[in-house]
Amino acid sequence: MKKQCCKESETNQNQQLSLDYCCWFEDACILDMDYFVKTLSNIKQKGIRADLIGSIITHYASKWLPDLEASNASANANANASSNANSPESATKSWMKKRFFVETLISVLPPDKDSIPCNFLLRLLRTANMVSVEATYRAELENRISWQLDQASLKELMIPSFSHTCGTLLDVELVIRLVKRFLNLDQDGSKTGAALVKVAKLVDCYLAEVGLDSNLSLSQFVSLAAALPSHARATDDGLYRAIDTYLKAHPSISKQERKGLCRLIDSRKLTPEASLHAAQNERLPVRAVIQVLFTEQTKLNRHIDWSASFSSLRSPSGYHGVLDTPERSLSKREMNAQQMEIKKLKEDVYRLQSQCNAMQAQMEKMAEKKKGFFKWKKLGFSKSNGETGNVEINETQTEFGFGTQTPMVMKNSIVVKGRTPQNWRKSLS
Repeated sequence: MKKQCCKESETNQNQQLSLDYCCWFEDACILDMDYFVKTLSNIKQKGIRADLIGSIITHYASKWLPDLEASNASANANANASSNANSPESATKSWMKKRFFVETLISVLPPDKDSIPCNFLLRLLRTANMVSVEATYRAELENRISWQLDQASLKELMIPSFSHTCGTLLDVELVIRLVKRFLNLDQDGSKTGAALVKVAKLVDCYLAEVGLDSNLSLSQFVSLAAALPSHARATDDGLYRAIDTYLKAHPSISKQERKGLCRLIDSRKLTPEASLHAAQNERLPVRAVIQVLFTEQTKLNRHIDWSASFSSLRSPSGYHGVLDTPERSLSKREMNAQQMEIKKLKEDVYRLQSQCNAMQAQMEKMAEKKKGFFKWKKLGFSKSNGETGNVEINETQTEFGFGTQTPMVMKNSIVVKGRTPQNWRKSLS
């Protein structure tokens, strides 16, 4: 009990100290940076928890840099820009002061994991890229963000590119590095499967946003989309939406590039709504559309077979005297749900059959155009021994005397009709 009381008193003391320091920093908004570092080191020596120290740092940083504040970041940035324009100090001096402030903040961050919110770190990384901090500080921030990437939001992840050599609006290479570092942590077993699923959803949403950029190369898009393993995505609807957005914004890519892009989608992991949209999407290659239709038809057939087997098991004849447990009658809600499901399956089957028939008719029309305009056929007849032979004269004409009547032709026609030739009398003349 003494230990428990000591722990509780220590926790309350830490919370009270953090509140006191936050109130103190609230009043001292113009505190010098060097004095802040010394004060923070004294706070650490008193045994304050790392998350409380992180809250003090974030609170102090939001007072000095309005860009690091979560709410109204754009308005604060505009106000800061106007104040800098009206201030007597030069832009270079202000830029150097901001760079020194960001580097000092990164150096005093607590080493404990999850002590600083991920969104604050992303805003700090954006400012660090804007003022061009040293590579060591940038690498430290990227490592911290990679550890907490599953806690990031899409808004904070959309960091603009401040490099003149990069043609895209957003820094895609930065996101690729963050995702790859996160996957290295996941291979070590440090992250759970739920965190990987969150990162996959975040990446798909980011791809849908960055895919609108006409300067985004196909290699960058494929590199980010293929960075995640196949088991990271529960469904491929988000990836399909991102690919469709990219194809819409880049209509000039070749057919082979479209095929390579659609290979990223697993048609078995598409929902019925996404499959319906993909079957009617003209931007997708024909092979991808056929694959989606075939997969959807396979799903329906499997579901129908499973439903039939389940209904046979529930019927009295399906037990065959093996199971003597009484059958539970379905409720009205379950019967309505089952009827709606069967009706929906039938509609899907009819729709897929009509689409397949339409595609088959179109393929037949294309095949008929390649054959040409003239078709030659040979006439067949039955011989006396059951074999089939060919003649190249018109039987109707020879039968009625309209064709060329020569002795050999008449002889052949008589043989074909099964008549025996008459015995010609030898004449001396």
